[in-house]
Amino acid sequence: MKKIAACLFDLDGVLVDTARYHYLAWKKLADELGIDFTLEHNELLKGVSRMDSLDIILSIGKLQLSQEKKIELADQKNRVYLDYILQMSDDEILPGVKDFLAALREKKIGVALGSASKNAPLILERLKITDLFDAVIDGTKVSKAKPDPEVFLKGAEALSVAVEECIVFEDAIAGIDAARNAGMMSVGVGDPSTLIKANLVIPGFSGLTPDSLFQQINEVTPKMEL
Repeated sequence: MKKIAACLFDLDGVLVDTARYHYLAWKKLADELGIDFTLEHNELLKGVSRMDSLDIILSIGKLQLSQEKKIELADQKNRVYLDYILQMSDDEILPGVKDFLAALREKKIGVALGSASKNAPLILERLKITDLFDAVIDGTKVSKAKPDPEVFLKGAEALSVAVEECIVFEDAIAGIDAARNAGMMSVGVGDPSTLIKANLVIPGFSGLTPDSLFQQINEVTPKMEL
């Protein structure tokens, strides 16, 4: 049976659904720039850093701006997003997440966050789950975006565990690729047809226990390339 020492979690779409807040903030900015930004376009931003997201939006509108102006616009978007985040409450955590995190802690399994979001600590605070994490690796601590494995490698290092003993929970293709590039097992949260590279895909955390999850992982990993 494969040893599992730590679980590393993405934030948006895994622990909480802040995608709608990102969309509303980007939509407001795009409208001001005269760019028609749709929900379909928003899918292109999933798992992508703030500056790369802005570049995608500018490319949709066929706009070219200076780096200085882009930084100004990204900061403007983040201020709008933060206004939404500051109104969040702990009932916005996705179903089953808090119980699953608490059960991991009871089993002495390391728990870390691995997110590109620079607002991750604030969101964890609003959800009242900061104390359920042993380490938080956010956008202020990494320089390379997923699918680069940096965020997860730093998570494993912070927990003092080997990469092959880690499970990553992700809802984005880039995140699954980052887990694979780190040499870690991956659990996709969402659509199996999209997250086809994950070792295992779950619809969410409702009713999930660490033991049932670990059993499923051990059943599928011998059949799949990590």
